[in-house]
Amino acid sequence: MSPLVALAVGAVGGAGAVARFLLDGAVSARVRGKFPYGTFVVNISGALVLGVLVGAAVGQGAYRIAGTGFIGAFTTFSTWVFESHRLGEDGELALGFANLTGSVVAGILAAWAGQELGIWL
Repeated sequence: MSPLVALAVGAVGGAGAVARFLLDGAVSARVRGKFPYGTFVVNISGALVLGVLVGAAVGQGAYRIAGTGFIGAFTTFSTWVFESHRLGEDGELALGFANLTGSVVAGILAAWAGQELGIWL
């Protein structure tokens, strides 16, 4: 990997983190409840975009910058797991389980749909 690609991954990663913060906040402000809808929307939309990149067969440099940099910083495994755990601690076991399993199923479907869309593009 070239130093330029590494710098681009870092710069674009910063943009991905800001995008996650803004989208999570926008969704959470509009949808109330105990379920972490903001994180769910962020992670599923990230899986869709990553699928598009794979399906479109973008070059390795572009994939590293967009996929690893932006989408890697945009999506958040740790927050997803923490929020699921927190729901369980709060006695919301069904919501915690729904968040864990729903995110996996929806993420796989979104990645598949994105890949199909990317191939079509």
